[in-house]
Amino acid sequence: MAFTSRKSKQPLGEDALFEYAVATLARKMRTVRDLKRLMKTRAQAGEAGERDMDRVVARLKERQYLSDTRFAADYTRLRKENEKYGRRRVQQDLMQKGVHKDLIAKTIESVYEDVDEAALAREYIARKRIKQPSDENRQKETARVMGRLQRAGFSAGAIYKVLREWDIEVDEVAVEESLEDSGPDSSV
Repeated sequence: MAFTSRKSKQPLGEDALFEYAVATLARKMRTVRDLKRLMKTRAQAGEAGERDMDRVVARLKERQYLSDTRFAADYTRLRKENEKYGRRRVQQDLMQKGVHKDLIAKTIESVYEDVDEAALAREYIARKRIKQPSDENRQKETARVMGRLQRAGFSAGAIYKVLREWDIEVDEVAVEESLEDSGPDSSV
């Protein structure tokens, strides 16, 4: 079987780049930074390609096909309602996607303002079918549950509240220290 070499793709001009961007956005919502990263592989090298990408982004924003504000709001709402993630996890995900910190803070605050974090943690536990730690290996299973809840973005207070509802005796200070030791970025 002979392998054919991939043809090198010709750089796209502004109009073709616009069509590519619209098709990309039709498949999946994206941030400006993410879309520019994808267009960069198709655009001309150098300043000409940068100018074309900037004009395409401006056209997309003008037609309201591209908006980091709308992306952040939709992404946050979907992660909260469908995935049952806590605010810290969503905040970290948005930062990785290139959304501006001020926009993240404003969006997280508006979406999570009336949310009972412990109730959301219980919904996450139900969604993921996390079982209450049994008597044997209770400490190890409790640590595993704590880690999963922490990676899902819940605060130490919400985690402690859920564990207390399960009649698990955990030192609240120890819970907070273990969560701080692992850090918010360590397992995401």
